[in-house]
Amino acid sequence: VAGELLQEQHVLPDSTPDGSVTVCETPVVGNTEDNGYKALSNGSVHLTVDSKVLEQELPPPDEKEAMLPGEQNKPLETRLYWRRFAVLAVFSLYSLVNAFQWIQYSIITNIFMDYYNVSNLMIDWLSVVYMVAYVPLIFPATWLLDKKGLRLTVLLGAGLNAVGAWVKCASVGPNLFWVTMTAQIICSVAQVFILGLPSRIASVWFGPSEVSTACATAVLGNQLGVAIGFLLPPVLVPNTADDKELMGHNISIMFYGTAGVSTLLFFLTAFVIRDRPPLPPSKAQAVLSTSPAEDYSYKKSIINLFKNKPFILLLITYGIMTGSFYSVSTLLNQMIITYYPKQELNAGRIGLTLVVAGMVGSILCGLWLDRTKMYKMTTFIVYFLSFTGMLVFTFTLNSEHLPVVFFTSGVMGFFMTGYLPIGFEFGVEITYPESEGTSSGLLNAFAQVFGITFTLIQGQLTTVYNPLIGNIFLCAWTFLGIILTALIKSDLKRHDVNMGNINKGQAVPTLPPDEKESSAVKQESSSIPHKISI
Repeated sequence: VAGELLQEQHVLPDSTPDGSVTVCETPVVGNTEDNGYKALSNGSVHLTVDSKVLEQELPPPDEKEAMLPGEQNKPLETRLYWRRFAVLAVFSLYSLVNAFQWIQYSIITNIFMDYYNVSNLMIDWLSVVYMVAYVPLIFPATWLLDKKGLRLTVLLGAGLNAVGAWVKCASVGPNLFWVTMTAQIICSVAQVFILGLPSRIASVWFGPSEVSTACATAVLGNQLGVAIGFLLPPVLVPNTADDKELMGHNISIMFYGTAGVSTLLFFLTAFVIRDRPPLPPSKAQAVLSTSPAEDYSYKKSIINLFKNKPFILLLITYGIMTGSFYSVSTLLNQMIITYYPKQELNAGRIGLTLVVAGMVGSILCGLWLDRTKMYKMTTFIVYFLSFTGMLVFTFTLNSEHLPVVFFTSGVMGFFMTGYLPIGFEFGVEITYPESEGTSSGLLNAFAQVFGITFTLIQGQLTTVYNPLIGNIFLCAWTFLGIILTALIKSDLKRHDVNMGNINKGQAVPTLPPDEKESSAVKQESSSIPHKISI
């Protein structure tokens, strides 16, 4: 009792604040220097407690310090809401439309080259501009997400997505390439408010047993957009090189359809998505929500992330893998047409196969992570199998057998695209309690940098030499990524909090080793507050 009283009131054994507590001790054997608390012997301890002090009410600022251990460790209240599924669905759909607008030019590069009378490099830039815009804008976008919340961020993303789609409707004309480029730039800015959100939505709205699956589903929406972008444009805009008027009509149908869907999704976003649920879905979110808002510093958060060595390695490895996927997606039409002339429709179907297989991989990886929490091992295995798939795809592309290309692209896509949500979730785990939006934003920024670099270099290698050389270039980088992934230290901080492996008790002064030996005071550390036995 004496020990607990001394600990909670922070009173030295021989002090009497306001005459309230007086402690008389028998002689102590050993070191008797005062280091926060004097050693108590096995002798008797006498306490004189002033009743006035017991009735005294502590001032509000010190209330937390004076709370009893049991009061400081009340269970954190959490709850799951059905609305989370609507939030996830609407976000996934407008992410889908944005991804569709990214790839809709590249998969029919030769058709747009004829229609706008430009080089294939200019059409490649309609895809690369997505990556270029992301890098400088990611920092203001993540700052906006952290300061203003999820709702404003998604509204900006959905709104810009719709505006860009309508501007494209005004670009139907052989001399209006600059208009379609302007529209694509607007859509690329919208992407900045989309790509980094899957892990944020999953963490804020979903419980610990479903967070990885939710993140994978949100990423799946973007992948489904790429898949539809591979499938629909070759069907909607067939190659009618001898009739440009008909080609323009077909392009306008594709553009107006996209604009209508984007506008509908903007209104759905405004109606459905909120910043966060009334009660947090997990202990990790509950702990974060109890932290004072003024304690958060965006600049400090960025500095902390760049000081985190495992996260730096993940930035590089994630950038290599995702950048390779962007490059292959952008140049797929050119690779297929080189070996299989006039096969635009099959080029789109191969891209569809690649992404749909990746969607299956994403969901399976998300379910696996939720069940096992084996982030490091899963990341390494998927990375290695992605490299293997890329290697097989590279050396079978010119086999002159399209079914073989369909199969190898599906295997490559299953692991390469399936890696995306794993990287997001692993990043959130090793950087907790830093903002999910900031860590995901940095991962995507590095992915865009590598994507730009890989697309431009592989494009040149493909044009000057052949697709084989360009793909070998990507294989070499992916092999480097395997080595770096093996060096990442796995520290699952968010998982530890959700499992209750966190000490929320107040820090208590500790005795030096020599004083511990002579003292009869023993401190027991656990997740509940310290207890002292005399």
